[in-house]
Amino acid sequence: MSRSKAALTGQPDQNDGKKPDCRRHPEHYRVGRGEQGVLTVEPYKGELLPHWRFKTPDDARASSQKLLEMFEDYRAHDDFVGMDMARKFIQMGHTRARRYANYPGGRKYDKNGEIRERDIDEEKAESAAIFEKVWIKVREDEDYLKRKKAHQRAYG
Repeated sequence: MSRSKAALTGQPDQNDGKKPDCRRHPEHYRVGRGEQGVLTVEPYKGELLPHWRFKTPDDARASSQKLLEMFEDYRAHDDFVGMDMARKFIQMGHTRARRYANYPGGRKYDKNGEIRERDIDEEKAESAAIFEKVWIKVREDEDYLKRKKAHQRAYG
């Protein structure tokens, strides 16, 4: 994968076709846009995914708080990649809950490829709002933003 494509997708840079351990090799991690790469970067995916839930507001509250704790733990261990991956899971909690809030079953398109009419599920909308508050907190965190710029300067 070329560096430019890696930078666009948020995927780890894979010179030999194997996915690197981005904890041991943070130089392979590309921040990417939004949630890109969230399900490909190890060992973080394996650590964060089991805690990612948004079905009910209680699930969203517990999940977003656990992911925030993990974000802070990664910070304490000077692990920017972990911080960014936790941020991505928090962001994904918001976007997926919002999709399910807007469309039953999370399906935006019908069989013909047309956008379905929205049918708001208030419970899922509440889950999305819970994640959104945490997401705003982490994405605007000054230390996180400083570390993000430093990582991008160092590794692209």
